[in-house]
Amino acid sequence: MAVVHIPCLPAPSDECLLARLGNGEREALEELFGRYRLLAFRVAHRLLGNEADALDAVQEGFVKALTHLDGFQGRSTFKTWLLRVISNAALDLGRQRSRREMMSLDAPPAGDKARIQPLAISDPGLGLERADLRRLLDEALATLPEAQRQTFVLHADAELSYRDVAEVLGISIGTVMSRLYYARQKLRAYLAERIKL
Repeated sequence: MAVVHIPCLPAPSDECLLARLGNGEREALEELFGRYRLLAFRVAHRLLGNEADALDAVQEGFVKALTHLDGFQGRSTFKTWLLRVISNAALDLGRQRSRREMMSLDAPPAGDKARIQPLAISDPGLGLERADLRRLLDEALATLPEAQRQTFVLHADAELSYRDVAEVLGISIGTVMSRLYYARQKLRAYLAERIKL
């Protein structure tokens, strides 16, 4: 039996998908947002520390991105532009949530926030350890000033380079490096106080 090799077509670039979207191809939009939805959620969740709020922020960010797509001028990659929109939506939602909680007399304590549960793991002890570490890291991130937290999340979770983070936030690479340095110092100090090896 002869083996037939069928060439695999490479995934279309973001630019190609944007051009197809400009020609009215709805599937191009679905592919673009499908490509970045998990990354967008990860960034929003790290900024907000709450699954439901992160989902709301991603939805709001995608709607803003879609309605302002003509504002994307190609000076940065689509990925960095989209992550700027998503992170701004997450921070806006976080500010609104903070105002609501301050105005509410019966706001739940910070420990009652919904958390993402780890995937099923065969060793329950390991799952609990990971959940505790995730909770501890979320608490540590929440102690950072907003600018440092946003910079750290874009670099660590979204895996953006210093240059890409600078483009997303509209700041210099030096500012990115400074924010990351101080964020790491604060995270180390926070975690060192709580983790005794």
